[in-house]
Amino acid sequence: MSAPTDRREGSLEAPTRHPIPWKTDEYYDEAALMAELERVYDICHGCRRCFSLCHSFPTLFDAIDESETMELDSVPKEVYWNVVDHCYLCDMCYMSKCPYVPPHEWNIDFPHLMLRAKAQRFRKEGASRRDRLLSSTDSVGRFAGIPIVVMAVNASNRGKATRKLIEKTLGVHRDAPVPEYHSKTARRRLRDRRGASGDGAVPASSTRGRVVVYTTCYGNRNMPSLVEDLVAVFEHNGIPVALAEREVCCGMPKLELGDLASVEEARNINIPVLASWVDEGWDIVTPIPSCTLMYKQELPLMFPDDPEVQKVRGAMFDPFEYLMLRHREGKLKTEFRETLGKVSYQVPCHLRVQNIGLKTRDILALVPGTEIDVIERCSGHDGTYAVKKEFHDISKKIARPVVNKVAKSEARHFISDCPMAAAQIAQDLDKTSPEHPFGLLRKAYGI
Repeated sequence: MSAPTDRREGSLEAPTRHPIPWKTDEYYDEAALMAELERVYDICHGCRRCFSLCHSFPTLFDAIDESETMELDSVPKEVYWNVVDHCYLCDMCYMSKCPYVPPHEWNIDFPHLMLRAKAQRFRKEGASRRDRLLSSTDSVGRFAGIPIVVMAVNASNRGKATRKLIEKTLGVHRDAPVPEYHSKTARRRLRDRRGASGDGAVPASSTRGRVVVYTTCYGNRNMPSLVEDLVAVFEHNGIPVALAEREVCCGMPKLELGDLASVEEARNINIPVLASWVDEGWDIVTPIPSCTLMYKQELPLMFPDDPEVQKVRGAMFDPFEYLMLRHREGKLKTEFRETLGKVSYQVPCHLRVQNIGLKTRDILALVPGTEIDVIERCSGHDGTYAVKKEFHDISKKIARPVVNKVAKSEARHFISDCPMAAAQIAQDLDKTSPEHPFGLLRKAYGI
Protein backbone atom coordinates (compact mmCIF):
# COMPACT_ATOMS: atom_id res chain seq x y z
CA MET A 1 0.00 0.00 0.00
CA SER A 2 1.37 3.41 -0.92
CA ALA A 3 0.06 6.55 0.72
CA PRO A 4 -0.94 9.53 -1.40
CA THR A 5 1.16 12.58 -0.70
CA ASP A 6 -1.57 15.11 -1.48
CA ARG A 7 -2.71 16.68 1.79
CA ARG A 8 -6.27 16.80 0.39
CA GLU A 9 -6.38 13.02 0.67
CA GLY A 10 -5.84 13.29 4.42
CA SER A 11 -8.32 14.19 7.11
CA LEU A 12 -9.51 17.79 7.39
CA GLU A 13 -10.99 17.18 10.82
CA ALA A 14 -9.22 17.98 14.07
CA PRO A 15 -7.02 15.04 15.12
CA THR A 16 -8.28 12.80 17.87
CA ARG A 17 -6.30 10.53 20.17
CA HIS A 18 -7.41 7.05 21.11
CA PRO A 19 -6.82 5.70 24.62
CA ILE A 20 -3.74 3.51 25.00
CA PRO A 21 -4.95 -0.09 25.57
CA TRP A 22 -1.78 -1.02 27.45
CA LYS A 23 -3.46 -3.47 29.82
CA THR A 24 -4.89 -5.71 27.09
CA ASP A 25 -3.27 -8.94 25.90
CA GLU A 26 -3.35 -7.81 22.27
CA TYR A 27 -1.19 -4.79 23.08
CA TYR A 28 1.70 -7.19 23.80
CA ASP A 29 1.01 -9.65 20.97
CA GLU A 30 4.20 -9.82 18.90
CA ALA A 31 2.55 -10.85 15.62
CA ALA A 32 -0.06 -8.10 15.91
CA LEU A 33 2.63 -5.53 16.66
CA MET A 34 4.78 -6.52 13.69
CA ALA A 35 1.77 -6.43 11.38
CA GLU A 36 0.92 -2.92 12.56
CA LEU A 37 4.52 -1.74 12.24
CA GLU A 38 4.57 -3.03 8.68
CA ARG A 39 1.28 -1.34 7.83
CA VAL A 40 2.30 2.03 9.27
CA TYR A 41 5.87 1.94 7.93
CA ASP A 42 4.51 1.30 4.44
CA ILE A 43 2.17 4.27 4.65
CA CYS A 44 5.02 6.46 5.95
CA HIS A 45 7.18 5.28 3.04
CA GLY A 46 4.56 6.43 0.57
CA CYS A 47 4.15 9.82 2.22
CA ARG A 48 7.51 10.91 3.68
CA ARG A 49 6.25 14.21 5.08
CA CYS A 50 8.14 13.57 8.32
CA PHE A 51 11.61 13.11 6.83
CA SER A 52 12.88 16.29 8.53
CA LEU A 53 11.80 15.41 12.06
CA CYS A 54 13.57 12.88 14.30
CA HIS A 55 15.99 10.23 13.02
CA SER A 56 13.34 7.49 12.99
CA PHE A 57 12.10 8.51 9.57
CA PRO A 58 15.47 8.83 7.79
CA THR A 59 16.36 5.43 9.29
CA LEU A 60 13.24 3.91 7.76
CA PHE A 61 13.42 5.69 4.42
CA ASP A 62 17.13 5.05 3.90
CA ALA A 63 16.66 1.34 4.65
CA ILE A 64 13.86 1.13 2.08
CA ASP A 65 15.79 3.06 -0.57
CA GLU A 66 18.85 0.86 -0.09
CA SER A 67 16.91 -2.41 -0.09
CA GLU A 68 16.70 -4.85 -3.00
CA THR A 69 13.17 -3.94 -4.08
CA MET A 70 13.23 -0.37 -2.73
CA GLU A 71 10.03 -1.28 -0.91
CA LEU A 72 9.38 -2.27 2.68
CA ASP A 73 9.07 -5.96 1.82
CA SER A 74 12.86 -6.34 1.48
CA VAL A 75 13.81 -4.39 4.60
CA PRO A 76 15.23 -6.58 7.42
CA LYS A 77 13.04 -6.73 10.51
CA GLU A 78 15.85 -5.49 12.74
CA VAL A 79 15.50 -2.15 11.00
CA TYR A 80 11.96 -1.97 12.37
CA TRP A 81 13.48 -1.86 15.85
CA ASN A 82 16.11 0.68 14.83
CA VAL A 83 13.24 2.99 13.91
CA VAL A 84 11.71 2.41 17.34
CA ASP A 85 15.01 3.20 19.07
CA HIS A 86 15.26 6.59 17.38
CA CYS A 87 11.76 7.67 18.39
CA TYR A 88 11.79 9.72 21.59
CA LEU A 89 8.02 10.34 21.64
CA CYS A 90 8.22 14.05 20.87
CA ASP A 91 4.78 13.74 19.21
CA MET A 92 5.60 16.24 16.49
CA CYS A 93 4.83 13.85 13.61
CA TYR A 94 1.34 13.24 15.00
CA MET A 95 0.55 16.86 15.82
CA SER A 96 2.14 18.73 12.93
CA LYS A 97 2.87 16.54 9.91
CA CYS A 98 0.81 13.38 9.52
CA PRO A 99 -2.33 13.72 7.36
CA TYR A 100 -3.55 10.25 8.34
CA VAL A 101 -4.12 10.61 12.06
CA PRO A 102 -7.57 9.70 13.46
CA PRO A 103 -10.33 10.24 12.42
CA HIS A 104 -8.74 9.36 9.06
CA GLU A 105 -9.55 5.75 8.20
CA TRP A 106 -5.86 4.80 8.18
CA ASN A 107 -5.72 5.64 11.87
CA ILE A 108 -2.00 6.46 12.11
CA ASP A 109 -0.56 7.27 15.53
CA PHE A 110 3.15 6.81 15.00
CA PRO A 111 4.36 7.88 18.48
CA HIS A 112 1.95 5.60 20.30
CA LEU A 113 2.84 2.72 17.98
CA MET A 114 6.47 3.30 18.95
CA LEU A 115 5.37 3.32 22.58
CA ARG A 116 3.65 -0.03 22.08
CA ALA A 117 6.84 -1.48 20.62
CA LYS A 118 8.92 -0.11 23.48
CA ALA A 119 6.46 -1.50 26.02
CA GLN A 120 6.43 -4.92 24.41
CA ARG A 121 10.22 -5.08 24.30
CA PHE A 122 10.51 -3.88 27.89
CA ARG A 123 8.10 -6.55 29.09
CA LYS A 124 10.04 -9.23 27.21
CA GLU A 125 13.65 -8.10 27.70
CA GLY A 126 13.68 -5.47 30.43
CA ALA A 127 16.18 -2.62 30.07
CA SER A 128 19.91 -2.10 30.37
CA ARG A 129 21.48 -0.87 33.58
CA ARG A 130 22.15 2.49 31.93
CA ASP A 131 18.58 2.94 30.73
CA ARG A 132 17.15 1.94 34.11
CA LEU A 133 19.48 4.41 35.79
CA LEU A 134 18.76 7.31 33.44
CA SER A 135 15.01 6.86 33.82
CA SER A 136 15.11 6.58 37.63
CA THR A 137 15.25 10.31 38.23
CA ASP A 138 13.94 10.22 41.78
CA SER A 139 16.39 7.56 42.98
CA VAL A 140 19.37 9.16 41.25
CA GLY A 141 18.39 12.61 42.46
CA ARG A 142 18.00 11.52 46.08
CA PHE A 143 21.41 9.88 46.09
CA ALA A 144 23.22 12.58 44.11
CA GLY A 145 21.67 15.27 46.30
CA ILE A 146 23.08 13.96 49.57
CA PRO A 147 25.26 16.84 50.87
CA ILE A 148 28.39 14.71 51.16
CA VAL A 149 27.81 13.15 47.75
CA VAL A 150 26.62 16.10 45.66
CA MET A 151 30.00 17.82 45.25
CA ALA A 152 31.63 14.58 44.17
CA VAL A 153 28.86 13.84 41.66
CA ASN A 154 29.01 17.32 40.15
CA ALA A 155 32.81 17.25 40.00
CA SER A 156 32.73 13.84 38.33
CA ASN A 157 30.25 15.08 35.73
CA ARG A 158 32.63 17.92 34.89
CA GLY A 159 35.82 15.83 34.79
CA LYS A 160 37.03 14.59 31.40
CA ALA A 161 38.64 11.46 32.78
CA THR A 162 35.55 10.55 34.78
CA ARG A 163 33.26 11.16 31.83
CA LYS A 164 35.39 8.85 29.67
CA LEU A 165 35.05 6.17 32.31
CA ILE A 166 31.29 6.69 32.56
CA GLU A 167 31.01 6.44 28.79
CA LYS A 168 32.94 3.17 28.80
CA THR A 169 31.04 1.57 31.69
CA LEU A 170 27.52 2.98 31.26
CA GLY A 171 27.34 4.21 27.67
CA VAL A 172 26.66 7.84 28.61
CA HIS A 173 28.44 9.99 26.04
CA ARG A 174 31.44 11.85 27.45
CA ASP A 175 30.47 15.14 25.79
CA ALA A 176 26.76 15.13 26.52
CA PRO A 177 25.70 17.97 28.83
CA VAL A 178 24.47 16.64 32.15
CA PRO A 179 22.82 18.75 34.84
CA GLU A 180 24.21 19.63 38.24
CA TYR A 181 22.54 18.33 41.38
CA HIS A 182 21.63 20.40 44.42
CA SER A 183 21.35 19.14 47.97
CA LYS A 184 19.14 22.10 48.83
CA THR A 185 16.20 21.35 46.57
CA ALA A 186 13.60 23.80 45.32
CA ARG A 187 11.01 22.36 47.68
CA ARG A 188 13.33 22.76 50.66
CA ARG A 189 14.29 26.31 49.63
CA LEU A 190 10.67 27.39 49.40
CA ARG A 191 9.78 25.79 52.73
CA ASP A 192 12.77 27.42 54.42
CA ARG A 193 11.98 30.81 52.92
CA ARG A 194 8.42 30.70 54.17
CA GLY A 195 9.11 28.97 57.43
CA ALA A 196 6.27 26.59 56.66
CA SER A 197 5.73 23.32 58.43
CA GLY A 198 5.36 20.47 55.99
CA ASP A 199 5.14 21.24 52.28
CA GLY A 200 2.00 23.38 52.22
CA ALA A 201 2.86 27.01 51.63
CA VAL A 202 0.16 29.62 51.98
CA PRO A 203 -3.34 29.81 53.39
CA ALA A 204 -6.16 29.14 50.98
CA SER A 205 -7.89 32.06 49.28
CA SER A 206 -11.57 32.18 48.42
CA THR A 207 -11.32 31.81 44.67
CA ARG A 208 -9.19 30.09 42.03
CA GLY A 209 -6.22 31.97 40.71
CA ARG A 210 -3.98 30.09 43.12
CA VAL A 211 -1.63 27.33 42.07
CA VAL A 212 0.11 24.23 43.31
CA VAL A 213 3.58 24.02 41.76
CA TYR A 214 4.55 20.51 40.75
CA THR A 215 8.28 21.18 40.90
CA THR A 216 9.39 18.17 38.74
CA CYS A 217 12.56 16.15 39.24
CA TYR A 218 14.60 18.63 37.23
CA GLY A 219 13.18 21.75 38.79
CA ASN A 220 13.50 20.37 42.29
CA ARG A 221 16.96 18.79 42.26
CA ASN A 222 18.80 20.06 39.17
CA MET A 223 17.62 23.64 38.73
CA PRO A 224 15.97 24.94 41.90
CA SER A 225 16.41 28.52 40.70
CA LEU A 226 13.85 27.80 37.97
CA VAL A 227 11.17 27.01 40.54
CA GLU A 228 12.20 29.98 42.69
CA ASP A 229 11.89 32.32 39.69
CA LEU A 230 8.48 30.88 38.78
CA VAL A 231 7.19 31.30 42.32
CA ALA A 232 8.57 34.85 42.55
CA VAL A 233 6.79 35.87 39.33
CA PHE A 234 3.50 34.27 40.34
CA GLU A 235 3.55 35.83 43.81
CA HIS A 236 4.49 39.21 42.31
CA ASN A 237 1.26 38.92 40.33
CA GLY A 238 -0.81 38.16 43.41
CA ILE A 239 -1.14 34.44 42.73
CA PRO A 240 -0.88 32.34 45.90
CA VAL A 241 1.51 29.41 45.49
CA ALA A 242 1.66 26.10 47.34
CA LEU A 243 3.62 22.88 47.19
CA ALA A 244 1.92 19.49 47.27
CA GLU A 245 2.77 17.49 50.36
CA ARG A 246 4.46 14.85 48.22
CA GLU A 247 5.52 14.37 44.62
CA VAL A 248 7.52 11.86 42.61
CA CYS A 249 8.60 11.79 38.97
CA CYS A 250 5.73 12.29 36.52
CA GLY A 251 6.73 9.06 34.76
CA MET A 252 7.82 10.48 31.41
CA PRO A 253 11.32 8.86 31.50
CA LYS A 254 9.73 5.49 32.24
CA LEU A 255 7.18 6.04 29.46
CA GLU A 256 9.98 6.63 26.97
CA LEU A 257 11.56 3.38 28.15
CA GLY A 258 8.30 1.45 27.72
CA ASP A 259 8.10 0.68 31.45
CA LEU A 260 4.40 1.36 31.77
CA ALA A 261 4.02 -0.41 35.11
CA SER A 262 6.40 2.13 36.66
CA VAL A 263 4.36 4.93 35.08
CA GLU A 264 1.34 3.54 36.88
CA GLU A 265 3.25 3.42 40.17
CA ALA A 266 4.11 7.12 39.83
CA ARG A 267 0.51 7.92 38.92
CA ASN A 268 -0.72 6.10 42.05
CA ILE A 269 1.36 8.46 44.20
CA ASN A 270 0.96 11.77 42.35
CA ILE A 271 -2.64 11.79 41.17
CA PRO A 272 -4.44 11.40 44.54
CA VAL A 273 -2.35 14.21 46.02
CA LEU A 274 -2.85 16.59 43.10
CA ALA A 275 -6.54 15.75 42.75
CA SER A 276 -7.12 16.66 46.40
CA TRP A 277 -5.66 20.11 45.75
CA VAL A 278 -7.94 20.54 42.74
CA ASP A 279 -10.90 19.64 44.96
CA GLU A 280 -9.83 22.46 47.29
CA GLY A 281 -9.91 24.97 44.44
CA TRP A 282 -6.28 25.05 43.29
CA ASP A 283 -4.86 24.92 39.78
CA ILE A 284 -1.57 23.17 38.96
CA VAL A 285 1.48 24.39 37.05
CA THR A 286 4.75 22.65 36.26
CA PRO A 287 7.89 24.35 34.89
CA ILE A 288 8.97 21.51 32.56
CA PRO A 289 6.91 21.02 29.34
CA SER A 290 7.40 17.24 29.27
CA CYS A 291 5.89 16.90 32.74
CA THR A 292 2.98 19.14 31.81
CA LEU A 293 2.35 17.02 28.73
CA MET A 294 2.46 13.85 30.82
CA TYR A 295 -0.47 15.05 32.91
CA LYS A 296 -2.32 16.70 30.05
CA GLN A 297 -2.06 13.87 27.53
CA GLU A 298 -0.25 10.63 28.30
CA LEU A 299 -1.74 9.77 31.70
CA PRO A 300 -5.29 10.62 30.58
CA LEU A 301 -4.82 8.30 27.57
CA MET A 302 -3.38 5.53 29.71
CA PHE A 303 -6.13 5.87 32.31
CA PRO A 304 -9.14 7.20 30.36
CA ASP A 305 -11.68 5.93 32.90
CA ASP A 306 -10.00 7.39 35.98
CA PRO A 307 -11.89 10.53 37.04
CA GLU A 308 -9.01 11.67 39.25
CA VAL A 309 -6.59 11.63 36.31
CA GLN A 310 -9.07 13.59 34.20
CA LYS A 311 -9.58 16.06 37.05
CA VAL A 312 -5.85 16.75 37.27
CA ARG A 313 -5.68 17.08 33.50
CA GLY A 314 -8.33 19.79 33.57
CA ALA A 315 -6.44 21.78 36.20
CA MET A 316 -2.92 21.38 34.73
CA PHE A 317 -1.39 24.39 32.98
CA ASP A 318 1.83 25.42 31.37
CA PRO A 319 2.91 28.35 33.58
CA PHE A 320 3.09 30.88 30.76
CA GLU A 321 -0.29 29.68 29.53
CA TYR A 322 -1.58 30.42 33.02
CA LEU A 323 -0.06 33.90 33.08
CA MET A 324 -1.58 34.71 29.70
CA LEU A 325 -5.01 33.66 30.94
CA ARG A 326 -4.53 36.03 33.88
CA HIS A 327 -3.46 38.77 31.49
CA ARG A 328 -6.62 38.36 29.43
CA GLU A 329 -8.60 38.81 32.61
CA GLY A 330 -6.71 42.01 33.38
CA LYS A 331 -4.94 40.42 36.36
CA LEU A 332 -1.31 40.41 35.19
CA LYS A 333 1.06 43.19 36.16
CA THR A 334 2.66 44.80 33.12
CA GLU A 335 4.87 47.36 34.84
CA PHE A 336 8.42 46.31 34.05
CA ARG A 337 11.67 47.84 35.26
CA GLU A 338 14.08 46.41 32.69
CA THR A 339 13.99 45.78 28.96
CA LEU A 340 15.23 42.49 27.54
CA GLY A 341 16.37 43.43 24.04
CA LYS A 342 16.54 40.67 21.46
CA VAL A 343 15.75 37.17 22.71
CA SER A 344 16.38 33.97 20.76
CA TYR A 345 13.71 31.50 21.86
CA GLN A 346 13.71 27.75 21.08
CA VAL A 347 10.26 26.22 21.54
CA PRO A 348 10.51 22.66 22.91
CA CYS A 349 8.59 19.95 21.06
CA HIS A 350 6.66 18.89 24.16
CA LEU A 351 5.41 22.45 24.47
CA ARG A 352 4.51 22.82 20.81
CA VAL A 353 2.35 19.68 20.81
CA GLN A 354 0.21 21.00 23.67
CA ASN A 355 -1.50 23.25 21.11
CA ILE A 356 -1.64 26.28 23.40
CA GLY A 357 0.21 28.64 21.10
CA LEU A 358 3.42 30.52 21.91
CA LYS A 359 2.45 31.80 25.33
CA THR A 360 6.05 32.19 26.52
CA ARG A 361 6.73 34.50 23.58
CA ASP A 362 3.50 36.41 24.16
CA ILE A 363 4.24 37.09 27.82
CA LEU A 364 7.84 38.17 27.24
CA ALA A 365 6.71 40.37 24.34
CA LEU A 366 4.77 42.44 26.88
CA VAL A 367 8.11 43.75 28.15
CA PRO A 368 8.88 47.04 26.35
CA GLY A 369 11.96 47.01 24.14
CA THR A 370 11.86 43.24 23.68
CA GLU A 371 12.12 41.34 20.39
CA ILE A 372 11.49 37.58 20.39
CA ASP A 373 13.12 35.51 17.65
CA VAL A 374 11.15 32.24 17.72
CA ILE A 375 12.78 28.96 16.64
CA GLU A 376 10.35 26.07 16.25
CA ARG A 377 12.86 23.28 15.70
CA CYS A 378 13.80 20.27 17.81
CA SER A 379 16.87 20.34 20.05
CA GLY A 380 17.36 16.59 19.64
CA HIS A 381 17.78 16.16 23.38
CA ASP A 382 14.75 14.29 24.71
CA GLY A 383 15.79 13.80 28.30
CA THR A 384 17.90 10.68 27.75
CA TYR A 385 18.33 10.27 23.97
CA ALA A 386 21.11 12.84 23.62
CA VAL A 387 23.19 11.51 26.50
CA LYS A 388 23.35 7.95 25.19
CA LYS A 389 26.61 7.12 23.46
CA GLU A 390 24.99 5.61 20.37
CA PHE A 391 22.61 8.53 19.78
CA HIS A 392 24.56 11.59 20.89
CA ASP A 393 26.07 12.50 17.51
CA ILE A 394 22.69 12.13 15.83
CA SER A 395 21.08 14.32 18.47
CA LYS A 396 23.66 17.00 17.75
CA LYS A 397 22.85 16.80 14.06
CA ILE A 398 19.17 17.30 14.83
CA ALA A 399 20.06 20.35 16.94
CA ARG A 400 22.35 21.93 14.38
CA PRO A 401 19.70 24.07 12.62
CA VAL A 402 18.74 25.57 15.98
CA VAL A 403 22.38 26.21 16.87
CA ASN A 404 22.91 27.97 13.55
CA LYS A 405 19.82 30.16 13.97
CA VAL A 406 20.78 31.20 17.48
CA ALA A 407 24.33 31.97 16.37
CA LYS A 408 23.09 34.16 13.51
CA SER A 409 20.49 35.96 15.61
CA GLU A 410 23.05 37.96 17.61
CA ALA A 411 20.46 37.96 20.38
CA ARG A 412 21.14 39.28 23.85
CA HIS A 413 19.54 36.24 25.46
CA PHE A 414 19.02 32.61 24.47
CA ILE A 415 16.16 30.76 26.17
CA SER A 416 14.11 27.59 26.02
CA ASP A 417 11.30 26.40 28.27
CA CYS A 418 13.22 23.10 28.54
CA PRO A 419 16.54 23.54 30.39
CA MET A 420 17.88 20.28 28.94
CA ALA A 421 17.18 21.44 25.39
CA ALA A 422 18.79 24.79 26.17
CA ALA A 423 21.96 23.12 27.48
CA GLN A 424 22.18 20.87 24.42
CA ILE A 425 21.99 23.87 22.08
CA ALA A 426 24.18 26.24 24.09
CA GLN A 427 26.98 23.67 24.27
CA ASP A 428 27.75 24.39 20.60
CA LEU A 429 27.47 28.16 20.87
CA ASP A 430 30.47 30.36 21.64
CA LYS A 431 30.09 32.55 24.72
CA THR A 432 26.37 31.86 24.99
CA SER A 433 24.87 30.66 28.26
CA PRO A 434 21.27 29.45 28.23
CA GLU A 435 18.70 31.20 30.37
CA HIS A 436 15.16 30.30 31.30
CA PRO A 437 12.14 32.43 30.38
CA PHE A 438 11.13 32.79 34.03
CA GLY A 439 14.56 34.11 34.92
CA LEU A 440 14.19 36.73 32.19
CA LEU A 441 10.66 37.64 33.26
CA ARG A 442 11.76 38.01 36.87
CA LYS A 443 14.62 40.22 35.71
CA ALA A 444 12.21 42.35 33.69
CA TYR A 445 9.98 42.79 36.73
CA GLY A 446 13.02 43.70 38.81
CA ILE A 447 12.07 41.35 41.65
